[in-house]
Amino acid sequence: MSAEPGAVGRWAPVCAWAVVIFVASTSWFAGSRTEPALLPFLAWLLPGAGRHTLEVVHAALRKLGHFTEYMVLGLLIARALRDARGWQLRHAVLAVVLATTYAVTDELHQHFVPGRTAAAGDVAIDALGALTGQIGLAVGAMRRPR
Repeated sequence: MSAEPGAVGRWAPVCAWAVVIFVASTSWFAGSRTEPALLPFLAWLLPGAGRHTLEVVHAALRKLGHFTEYMVLGLLIARALRDARGWQLRHAVLAVVLATTYAVTDELHQHFVPGRTAAAGDVAIDALGALTGQIGLAVGAMRRPR
């Protein structure tokens, strides 16, 4: 017999993931720090690529990181909001709103971190990640037999 998790059990993963995002927004993960670590790997992976191409791929991977972080956050928020009725549009909307709100605060945080910058475009990428997660949940819910 499995019991539904309480509020702490539902929201603890959301809080833990928010901490992961916060840490990823510190100077430890600034582009100037990730580039020396990733460019040699990318050069090995793409041996014919020039420096500019490797830098573009590095930047794209960083943006993909934003997208993925917030897709996961949106999914965790939706999980925390879920009730016995299963997927609901209002939960999906609230998950996107909450994830996007956190993205705004994350960019504000980065504004004050040496080596980091705040970018509205990153908030848009984050919101798109959260929205994509909710679309995935909606598609999954529509495919399940009732």
